[in-house]
Amino acid sequence: MEKKDIKDNGGNQQMLVKIGEQAKQAEAVLRNLDTEKKNQALLQVAEAFLRHEDQILAANALDVQRGKENGMPQGLVDRLLLNHARIEGMAEGLRQVASLEDPIGEVLNMKKRPNGLLIGQKRVPLGVVGIIYEARPNVTSDAFGLCFKTGNAVILKGGKEALSSNQAIVEIIQEALEESGVPRLSVQFIASTDRQTTELFMRLNQYVDVLIPRGGAGLIQAVVNNSTIPVIQTGTGNCHIYVDETADLDMAVAIIHNAKTQRIGVCNACESLVVHEAVEERLLAALKKKLDEHSVELRGDEKAAACVPGILPATEEDWGKEYLDYILSIRSVSSIDEAIAHINRYNTGHSEAIITRDYGNAQKFLDEIDAAAVYVNASTRFTDGFEFGFGAEIGISTQKLHARGPMGLLALTTTKYIIYGNGQIRP
Repeated sequence: MEKKDIKDNGGNQQMLVKIGEQAKQAEAVLRNLDTEKKNQALLQVAEAFLRHEDQILAANALDVQRGKENGMPQGLVDRLLLNHARIEGMAEGLRQVASLEDPIGEVLNMKKRPNGLLIGQKRVPLGVVGIIYEARPNVTSDAFGLCFKTGNAVILKGGKEALSSNQAIVEIIQEALEESGVPRLSVQFIASTDRQTTELFMRLNQYVDVLIPRGGAGLIQAVVNNSTIPVIQTGTGNCHIYVDETADLDMAVAIIHNAKTQRIGVCNACESLVVHEAVEERLLAALKKKLDEHSVELRGDEKAAACVPGILPATEEDWGKEYLDYILSIRSVSSIDEAIAHINRYNTGHSEAIITRDYGNAQKFLDEIDAAAVYVNASTRFTDGFEFGFGAEIGISTQKLHARGPMGLLALTTTKYIIYGNGQIRP
């Protein structure tokens, strides 16, 4: 898609340039901060979240109220909502990031060449990271923590849905950083919510080294198609669970129930069930009874609909749909090869799972499914930086260059070559 010219009718460009310049100034300090200083600041921010919990919750309540008044879907309201447990989770995420090994400064692959040169690679920050995201205020905390630990400055462009929450969180972070003696503008938030500002931000390549979109398919494609900044593409999650003919059906029901209903508005929730016809009738009878507790709407092909009353007919659109709602599509198959072909055709490269007792089927699924995370006998809901031990995540990459899957500290670094000589010249 050809990138269109953007007319700036106000002071948006000047505002963004100032933010970019401030980020570059902060990054020059951050890249040289020692690990102890970074960890102390992260812990101080974590404590500040808990100390100012009432301030965050009050701001979040305004966002939630506006969202409901504007007809926000239930799944997105769930993404937007903060409570004590989620704020504690934000604080714990920063504590975990502080406890992780600092990758910055690690020297890799140092080798001596025949001419005496010592050539190696050193891990360094990316520089200035830009993040454009929607109704997930916890992203503000996660993005700050991971970027700060890796010596990157971060510029955040949140959606209007979480504006009050994000502003409150960033203000608390900045005050805690200032108290810790590090640049408060290590994290900055673009408060303007108009589309023109977002489009101009995508062109700020003079100051921003990488741009990461987090949100729905429309947002992600807009950034990919219009940004002049290199993009790490995070993706939507049309996640499947395949139940083969050998599966423990009690386990399958429990895993599917968890993956579908534990949180519906997240990208690692199960959206589609693929089931072997040999166990379909028994599985669906038990599963429908369990999912009825949450009023989950089931949409299946002809075979599935014939097994259990109350399953609605699925359309072609259902196979590729990320519902973010209490809806589950069901596809019948007669073999693992048919299951893998269906999943690889319709998945979004996020998270896929098989429920099986057959070792050969498990290995075949792991080998042949094309996705960032592939599970055997476990819920797709574990595809998460916190659950993977990263403390938090900057996003879940569904592309294949530089980073794939939950992106933790290493995904926010690059390397540079360092070369030691003693007077060598090239002949």
